Amino acid sequence: MMLTEINFDGIIGPSHNYAGLSPGNVASANNARTASQPREAALQGIAKMHANLDLGLAQGFFMPLDRPDDRWLASLGTNFPDADPYLQAAAMSASSMWAANAATVSPAPDSADGKCHLTVANLQAMAHRSHEWPGTLAQLKLAFAHDAFQVHPPVPSPFGDEGAANHLRLCSSHDAPGLEIFVYGITGGKYPVRQHIEASRAVARYHRLDPARTLFVAQADAAIGSGAFHNDVVAVANENVLFCHQLAFADPELTYAAIRAIMPEVEIIEVPRNIVSLDDAIASYLFNAQLVTIPAGDGPDGGMALIVPTEARDNAAVWGWLEEMVRGNGPIRKLVPVDVRQSMANGGGPACLRLRVVADPATVDPRFIATPEKLDTIADVVAKTWPQSVSPDEIAEPGFVAAVHQARSALLDALDLSELV
Repeated sequence: MMLTEINFDGIIGPSHNYAGLSPGNVASANNARTASQPREAALQGIAKMHANLDLGLAQGFFMPLDRPDDRWLASLGTNFPDADPYLQAAAMSASSMWAANAATVSPAPDSADGKCHLTVANLQAMAHRSHEWPGTLAQLKLAFAHDAFQVHPPVPSPFGDEGAANHLRLCSSHDAPGLEIFVYGITGGKYPVRQHIEASRAVARYHRLDPARTLFVAQADAAIGSGAFHNDVVAVANENVLFCHQLAFADPELTYAAIRAIMPEVEIIEVPRNIVSLDDAIASYLFNAQLVTIPAGDGPDGGMALIVPTEARDNAAVWGWLEEMVRGNGPIRKLVPVDVRQSMANGGGPACLRLRVVADPATVDPRFIATPEKLDTIADVVAKTWPQSVSPDEIAEPGFVAAVHQARSALLDALDLSELV
């Protein structure tokens, strides 16, 4: 098999709104109760996928989940028209668009059975996300039905698991055995911890990982308390590079030493707190970036690219540090700003929108693999059917609910994925 990294982006759903449902997510709280633009949001995400294809990267996508989630409401003894506003908002949430929280992925070279393992995240810390996993699991089982994959159900409650947003993988190349790092929280002060070490250890067992090449690392309390509700807000890894903030981990020196003991060739790029503050890093989502390897012949000196939100470019301290970094002789040689402002306003940057899967593209259901033409088809459906604007007060209106159902059905039909209805 020809293994390569495929970025699967969540298509931003027609119910995208700013209800402010996520304590600890600074952007979500700051923009709560404002009007969102679902159509613009989805088109921004599609443009990002087009840009990835232009870089020569393999790209896939996941469908929005059915919203509102009537089955979840029924389990609570109510229905959408009769539910209180909080439950209505939670049932209508489009947060499955952040595919980094869909699952944790361990590629075949890391597992004892030679399969690529995916464990769907339970997301039990937040009500509006806790009911995503059944729909996500159904989609993962469809996309990765080939025998090359093993798809697992979620870790049981009460052990919170937030998927790949708290997982790092280092390796000499994507198709080589890697070092997998599970980052968990201990206490976030005023904000809830979302990733539990018990969940991380369970996922590692499900995936049959080599304990000698698996680390469990505590996230810094200061990071969680400042709004880094997931580790991917303060750290990102790609092949042999770890790019992180100085305050990402509870004990950075011990963490770096443990990594180097297993993988001496690692390059750790730590951004100092006195140059880029934790607040600036979180506001700009500097680390919630896609750190990718540019295919040979497509990039400057065959190095890596950092796909960052335009908010990083707009922050003088952040952009100044990044420009100085790429002028050096380090592994990251190219900066690619992308406009995902609609997602950013709800607390999700470029990295939140994608799930990384190392696999042979030929083993993936082709309906989930992006091409320029397929992305154009998706954009055409979005432009015709996605609501243009919605405020949190409008999400319960019958007309909006009908529009959301119509839009998603049109997309499923266009991509021949009606079994996900």
